[in-house]
Amino acid sequence: MSEAAKPRVFEASGGVWSQLRVEAMQAAAEEPLLASFLHASILHHERIEDALSYHLASKLGGGDMSTLQLREVCHEAYGAKPEIARQAEHDMRAVRERDPACRTYLQPFLFFKGYGGLQAYRIAHWLWGEERETLAFYLQSRISEIYAVDIHPAARIGAGVFIDHAHGIVIGETAVVEDDVSMLHSVTLGGTGKERGDRHPKIRRGVLIGAGAKVLGNIEVGEEARIASGSVVLADVPARCTVAGVPARPVGGPCCPETMTPAEAMEHRIQQDAVI
Repeated sequence: MSEAAKPRVFEASGGVWSQLRVEAMQAAAEEPLLASFLHASILHHERIEDALSYHLASKLGGGDMSTLQLREVCHEAYGAKPEIARQAEHDMRAVRERDPACRTYLQPFLFFKGYGGLQAYRIAHWLWGEERETLAFYLQSRISEIYAVDIHPAARIGAGVFIDHAHGIVIGETAVVEDDVSMLHSVTLGGTGKERGDRHPKIRRGVLIGAGAKVLGNIEVGEEARIASGSVVLADVPARCTVAGVPARPVGGPCCPETMTPAEAMEHRIQQDAVI
């Protein structure tokens, strides 16, 4: 197993949750009209998984499945697999560090579609692993309606993943997204036709995928690669390579500091002398 493919071991750190609570208290004092909302969503809970269960159920419940029922499903998932809550903390930290528009942990937790859709997907993925496929598909449908992202519950997504803006994201059934990946809106990780079996991309650690990029087929995007906005990728991408165009081809390296991955640097520009 490659280093990138090894599952991450999460520390039981309350740093993100503690800071989120502080921010919620400050926001409630500054904006009394939202005080009850902030208390119900965050301040009334002792753990991040309890707050996520409440918030996700409030967003996705209703109609055919009540908020209370969905909240119990979330509680069951977090209880059976505590790693999901640790992934949520790492995802939130990734948003805070990589999005210049994000000023607090409060913003992604309450308001950002990419973060909310990803956390809801994690519940659906747990259901899929428990062979509760009908309920997983139901949740996938609700996630698509509410968050405008369509992630198959069987897809495998790591931690520290940042989905910016999120609108129009599509991730197929056999896709793999490893830790510390960043992608923007309208990205598709899809297939190339009606083939069955393993048919979707494998995105390795530290990759940056620009807005509107389409990565199609059972191909591999190597560690710390960059895919330029609007590109259509139909073949493997080497590690630490930048590709662009339709179809995409190499145009350079990662163009970011050696101490950072492209996903962390969020640098989308291509050098002017690159030929596309």
